[in-house]
Amino acid sequence: MRPSRRNELVEQALKIFNRNGYQASGMDLLALETGISKTSMYKYFRTKEDLILAVLELRDQKLRDWMFVRIAELADTPAGQLLALFDVLREWFAQPDFCGCMFMRAAGEYGAATHPIHLKAAEHKETIVRYLADLAIKANADRPEQLARQLMLVKEGATVSAQLGYAKDPAGDARVVAKALIEKATGQAIPA
Repeated sequence: MRPSRRNELVEQALKIFNRNGYQASGMDLLALETGISKTSMYKYFRTKEDLILAVLELRDQKLRDWMFVRIAELADTPAGQLLALFDVLREWFAQPDFCGCMFMRAAGEYGAATHPIHLKAAEHKETIVRYLADLAIKANADRPEQLARQLMLVKEGATVSAQLGYAKDPAGDARVVAKALIEKATGQAIPA
């Protein structure tokens, strides 16, 4: 079944925004690269910001679907799955279209904490923290919410390092820190 024109637009806009950013990708560029006229775009989305919100929803779903499945494939214990996050990051950073985190970029480009795009970016990050906290609870971690927040900080730092390219193996470096945090919080030794 052929995807709808609206869905095609969102898929293509995701690639363009990922590559160029949100502010730098105007409607003229989107029309040129997608082959969808601005008139048609505005038929599906009242504003560019509405399109960005749809793109962020799609990116959130795709990223979580891939990330959570890969984590479960790489480790079979909750503590191991917490650590596997950093193996999954290494895979993400190695993808040819890796340009950093679209959610961090969105929050940076739409900095007002009450802006809908900023809120959508924060919602994505909160979803990841909740996922990590659930794993931390299953791993019997002391203060699982704290461990989840700490791991999220390590993850975000690795992502920025990978985007800027100033670390040789940011996911590997972050994995070392995460392993120590997980082992301390759970009292479990995790195989390297």
